[in-house]
Amino acid sequence: MFKFITLLKRFIPPYKKYVVLSMLFNLLSTVFSLFSFAAIIPVLQLLFGLEHSDKKFKIWTWHDSISHIVDGVKNNFLYSVEHAIQSVGPSAALLYLGLFLVVMTAFKVGTAYLGSFYMIPIRTGVLRDLRNQLYAKIISLPIGFFTDERKGDIMSRMTGDVNEVEVSIMSSLDMVFKNPVMILIYLGVMFAMSWELTIFVLVLLPFSGWLIGKIGKSLRKRSTLGQEQTGELLSQIEETLGGLRVVKAFNAEHKLEARFSILNEKLRKTFNRLNRRYNLAHPVSELLGTMVIAILLWFGGVLIIGHRSQIDAAQFIYYIVIFYSIIAPSKDLSKASYSIQKGLASLDRVDMILQSENTIKNPKNPETLHPFSDKIEFRNLSFKYESEWVLRDINLIVPKGKTIALVGQSGSGKSTLVDLLPRYYDPVKGEILLDGINIKKYNTHDLRSLMGNVNQEAILFNDTFYNNIAFGVENTTMEQVIEAAKIANAHDFISATENGYETSIGDRGGKLSGGQRQRVSIARAILKNPPILILDEATSALDTESEKMVQEALENLMLNRTTLVVAHRLSTIKRADEICVLHEGKIVERGKHDDLITLDGYYKRLCDMQSF
Repeated sequence: MFKFITLLKRFIPPYKKYVVLSMLFNLLSTVFSLFSFAAIIPVLQLLFGLEHSDKKFKIWTWHDSISHIVDGVKNNFLYSVEHAIQSVGPSAALLYLGLFLVVMTAFKVGTAYLGSFYMIPIRTGVLRDLRNQLYAKIISLPIGFFTDERKGDIMSRMTGDVNEVEVSIMSSLDMVFKNPVMILIYLGVMFAMSWELTIFVLVLLPFSGWLIGKIGKSLRKRSTLGQEQTGELLSQIEETLGGLRVVKAFNAEHKLEARFSILNEKLRKTFNRLNRRYNLAHPVSELLGTMVIAILLWFGGVLIIGHRSQIDAAQFIYYIVIFYSIIAPSKDLSKASYSIQKGLASLDRVDMILQSENTIKNPKNPETLHPFSDKIEFRNLSFKYESEWVLRDINLIVPKGKTIALVGQSGSGKSTLVDLLPRYYDPVKGEILLDGINIKKYNTHDLRSLMGNVNQEAILFNDTFYNNIAFGVENTTMEQVIEAAKIANAHDFISATENGYETSIGDRGGKLSGGQRQRVSIARAILKNPPILILDEATSALDTESEKMVQEALENLMLNRTTLVVAHRLSTIKRADEICVLHEGKIVERGKHDDLITLDGYYKRLCDMQSF
């Protein structure tokens, strides 16, 4: 429950006004219900001719003892009712009591509705805030975080777990804010009527609370397991959709169906056990409540028959009605307890993301980033993802306006090296300097604003051509977008589509060919107009014709820019100012194309293999 209180402290403060209003109307609803129940006593006395002693009006002051005040209020209320009955007669008294009951019930249900009415903005607002925080956190986390996590599991946390928090915890807020108020007021009235009976009841209740708590703990463990298995299931769905072409090519449908079926069956069994425990809350609490009432009827009856109680038979019925009214909010509270335990398991999974540390930290007092004017320097730089070093003792200078190409076998560290420049990762040893200042001293937003990226896989969004090209660039005009598309050799095929630049390109640009996707991403980089350009295998996945058009677009983009090029196809980097050959994380050769061919080393072997 401590976790639930922490949740309230985190999310409820902006909605304090609604909390106060909700609790106020719930309090009024409880008070009105007590007045409506109070009409039962005189009705019973009238209908069944129960004897009662003549009451006399008692005078009391606020300086008297609490017990004297309570006795005075109770006596004077009964005196007023008896006096009214004697004045108007039994028939009219019954009519007035009935009207009183209707009016009090109308006030009760009206205020109860207002209590729930003001709870709704809290539920919806807290969930909106939680989703916003979760999405903002995911956007802010470094890329390294997502290499250790499965996409499907993260999607499960953002959808299934957040929905579970809404269903389980937020739907319980009404019960948590309303029911304790009702229970406390009802218990207060019960103590005022007969402290002996109420203490007897409270002795019986801890056992039922212990039993309910034991079931709730096991529920939370099962719920955590269920959400983890849901994450596994979503991961497989995401992998299947991403690799559907391979699945069909290798006739692996049945294999994946079997694997999915096993996961799905495990999930079904887990949620079977979970929901059975959850549905146990209502019958267990109802049985325990009925047992307590049965024992109370016996104990109270013995006291009244033996004339050892301060209440008469009619008041005892009223007492039983009030106690029975406690059972409903108590059951709701126990059900809320189950729901909260179930939801807290999902909140733990959501908090795993929310409380993840962002290892790429901005400095407290960042340096002012001036326009790039001199050089980029990788100095004594080493990096590893886990245990094995990916880059070792890299020293490289990239002068302004020059093109530096990085080549080498797969796994030699080329892409990792260029990923360190925009601080997708931070080096383990060494540093990267921009105009002589360590890039860690700059704000990452300012640093990345200097750079444009074109990757092997063109990352596009399910939006229009215009919005994909203008992505991340503020206050762009259609003329600027068209000019960027023309430089990237993309204008002609965009104009040929049905709605031109307002045509949607589909999920990840699925309606376009590989070359078209790449040219759109190049147009995006051109529009950003960055002084530093990073090209990571930008043409390696293209056919010869597409490569020619994309290469022409890239040359337009690279004009007068500082460029780092990662390339497998060595034909694309022959004119680079310097070519660095990486092997097992080290720069083993560097120089121009012709010089490296003459050297007859690693680079010459790479060229010979591609020629072959």
